[in-house]
Amino acid sequence: MMNISRRTFLAGSASLSGLAVSGCVSSTSDPEFYIPSQDPAYLSMYGAMPEERFPLPAINLKKVPDQYYRQQVDYSTSERVGTLVVDTSNYYLYLVQENGKAMRYGVGLGRAGFEWSGRARIARKSAWPKWTPPDEMIEREPELEKWSWRNGGMPPGLENPLGARALYIFQGNQDTLYRLHGTAEYWTIGSAVSSGCVRLMNQDIIDLHGRVPVGTPIVVL
Repeated sequence: MMNISRRTFLAGSASLSGLAVSGCVSSTSDPEFYIPSQDPAYLSMYGAMPEERFPLPAINLKKVPDQYYRQQVDYSTSERVGTLVVDTSNYYLYLVQENGKAMRYGVGLGRAGFEWSGRARIARKSAWPKWTPPDEMIEREPELEKWSWRNGGMPPGLENPLGARALYIFQGNQDTLYRLHGTAEYWTIGSAVSSGCVRLMNQDIIDLHGRVPVGTPIVVL
């Protein structure tokens, strides 16, 4: 019978174990194998929401760059806790939290020529809002007249451009006509596509809607 030393046996076992792990099982703790779009936490975060008034389907995370997934991050800012900050250069929205942290969301922004920036506040919140395009938009796109305020606006639903929630941005008592809102076109997050408003994935705007009260200050950089 072959005499195998304990040291040789353990070394061989470790080697075989390493091959088994690396060849057959991926570990989310190993950056080499970690795929954010397959992370159970993100899959749950962006899963279907059948309890909503208009049931939301799950988001295909493979179509969204993972840096735009909702996450808590380190964030150094002079803005006070509770402030919303829209970083238009990087397509992020931050909700400033305590201890140098922030909840970060990926956003889509207005096309060139439609951007807005400044300080304002969230004056109103709405779940499954109607959408009424402003007259200036109707002038550019006359086919939207059917959804004007004169005709009652577009009813809420999965096809509504404001999505599952909307937060209305005012300066003083003046409606800026810009919104933080949801979108079913989640693949547009991280790009400039909408007509001026800040769009989030529907699951993200629902989360944000639940975190911020009316009166929340917002800064669009």
